[in-house]
Amino acid sequence: MIAGADEAGRGPLAGPVVAAAVIFPADINITGIDDSKALSAAQREKAFKKIMEASVAVGLGVVDAEAIDRINILQASLQAMSYAVCSLKVKPDLILLDGNKIPENLHPKLKTISVRAIVGGDSKSLTIAAASIIAKCIRDSLMRTYHHSFPEYGFDKHKGYGTAGHLKALAQYGPCRIHRKSFEPIKSILGARQ
Repeated sequence: MIAGADEAGRGPLAGPVVAAAVIFPADINITGIDDSKALSAAQREKAFKKIMEASVAVGLGVVDAEAIDRINILQASLQAMSYAVCSLKVKPDLILLDGNKIPENLHPKLKTISVRAIVGGDSKSLTIAAASIIAKCIRDSLMRTYHHSFPEYGFDKHKGYGTAGHLKALAQYGPCRIHRKSFEPIKSILGARQ
């Protein structure tokens, strides 16, 4: 049982970082799965449904903006991937993580499992690519939900990334509770308001 894990949302100025872990059956025959960044939103949604139907198990991990500010985005991403693997209903024999780092403080449940980090794993491993799609779709859905609470920022359009429209809203309204206060330009905006 091989679990692939990846995250979505390292770069945005707002919202959580979301990770997913996916285990496929050994005899999987599935198409349309690629790095989530290489797919359109419509392709990701189609792939999301295929992955959910074909997988043995899918796990999720979410780390919010407050924790990102406290522990930094790299540690938050690794923590989210650790949570995602821990939430799998099937224990994997091997965990493949996208990136070049393995979490130092692995959850005790994961201490006995082999873990490998693969740079560019979302384009080299089917399970990591599937995890990247699940993570991206879930995160985008969360940001659309946050839009209802904070419509002035346009989270439904840019998903928290630093677009011109988002920066304009930040300058006008200041940050809300889901903004990452440790990220530029939010630090600058908060500094200017003091």
